[in-house]
Amino acid sequence: MAEAPSKDQDLFTCSVCLDLLKDPVTLSCGHNYCMSCIKNCWDEEDQKGVYSCPQCRHTFTPRPVLFKNPLIAELVENVKKTRLQAAPPALCYAGPGDVECDVCTERKVKAVKSCLVCLVSYCETHFKVHNEVNPGGKHTVTDATGPLQEKICSQHNKLFEIFCRTDHKFICYLCMMDKHRGHDAVSLAAEKMEKLKQLVETQRRSQQRLQEREKKVQELREAVETLKVRSETRRRDISGLSQVSPPVSQ
Repeated sequence: MAEAPSKDQDLFTCSVCLDLLKDPVTLSCGHNYCMSCIKNCWDEEDQKGVYSCPQCRHTFTPRPVLFKNPLIAELVENVKKTRLQAAPPALCYAGPGDVECDVCTERKVKAVKSCLVCLVSYCETHFKVHNEVNPGGKHTVTDATGPLQEKICSQHNKLFEIFCRTDHKFICYLCMMDKHRGHDAVSLAAEKMEKLKQLVETQRRSQQRLQEREKKVQELREAVETLKVRSETRRRDISGLSQVSPPVSQ
């Protein structure tokens, strides 16, 4: 596939609209234009019957039939890709509720990853630097979804990896050797699985209670409808008796 050197990108700019060529056409004089641009130019010259190149003023008679130049079109697409790759990524500055990059020195950019080994949150740019310094994916990283400080033991400056069920709190492995020695403790993964089971069971019970309530409501509705029918029947019976004439006395 042909490639267009970046220094020659101006060669693929239309001299009429000053933008990259769209549906490029090549005139016999060698100049390139957007098909719509050169058509508009020549539409204005229809009365003269002589058509010219906007750059070199070479004239054509009659009006040439225009065809898209596939080679130029391919080169233009390569120029577009080169420009997109060269464009720096738009910075997304941290806002309220966002995790800030710990490395940014001026205005803080939104962090995208947190390294659980370095205990640092990185924006996209600094995360690339982190991976270059620590190749091979040896460091454990996670999405920067919350303040990293909430995941670190303030006493030992270590990552929370254990949940103490005795004290109902997250702790690091050094805490297990200190204040939490002998406590009932499990890994965060085990505690997460247990909490998930409890949540599923709670949802099941809630759904069951909801179904039971809906059943009772339906039974009440049916009972009310039955009472309405009986009441209406009784009202009709009473109304019919009142309309019966008394017997004539002899």
